[in-house]
Amino acid sequence: MSNLQLQIHSPTPSLLSYSSSSLSSSSSLKLFPNHPFSSKSLPFNTPKPFSLRCRHSDLFDQNTLASTPRPTRPSASVGALPPRVYVGYSIYKGKAALTLTPRPPEFMPLDSGAYKISKEGYVLLQFAPAVGTRQYDWNRKQVFSLSVGEMGSVISLGARDSYEFFHDPFKGKSDEGKVRKFLKVEPLPDGSGHFFNLSVQNKLVNVDESIYIPVTKAELAVLTSTFNFIMPYLLGWHTFANSIKPEDNGVNDANPRYGGDYEWNR
Repeated sequence: MSNLQLQIHSPTPSLLSYSSSSLSSSSSLKLFPNHPFSSKSLPFNTPKPFSLRCRHSDLFDQNTLASTPRPTRPSASVGALPPRVYVGYSIYKGKAALTLTPRPPEFMPLDSGAYKISKEGYVLLQFAPAVGTRQYDWNRKQVFSLSVGEMGSVISLGARDSYEFFHDPFKGKSDEGKVRKFLKVEPLPDGSGHFFNLSVQNKLVNVDESIYIPVTKAELAVLTSTFNFIMPYLLGWHTFANSIKPEDNGVNDANPRYGGDYEWNR
């Protein structure tokens, strides 16, 4: 940037102290052909002309501008994106905190080179009891996994509806019945929302704990909107949609091997 310096020299104090009588004394003025007044005959000193000096900074040197490349905004590419992104939603109350995070589906490869979903995704609910003002003991947290179908039950809850979910993580295994989880969703007495109450009975580590948290209508609306958005992804439908190619359109209906429904062709 240019560094501009202005120096203005003001007249001497005698300029301010002259009187009108000294100006009216015409005998002290000398006439000249080109100039009506002579500076030597004036009763005050002529002010010095101000000087103007302009100095260019080295930052604006033309060679510097030519040799310094302008910074460019990094372009976003698929390879530059992080391999995993963590998202979630949290509700903090006086007795407990509730966070939910999605877990993606799992796929398995087929001999044909295609993929099929082997395990649906889910939403993990984590309940942590409060130990102080806005302080929660996450070491004592209890978790509950909501499937896509259970998320649909939460979405369909009315203002006075309740629902209860039961999970046994070891169902069908040798430790079946040793860990029992109950998630109850019940309306609040004043109708302002619902209670989410998680009870865990774990005989393997001798734990019997119940954590509950009130969820307002607004917070439940956020949960409902989140569930509606994420469910197709948990079912893997986005991978199917991304795999559709224009040249593949209509192939399934043209070949009976795919078991297409020809009802619309009748």
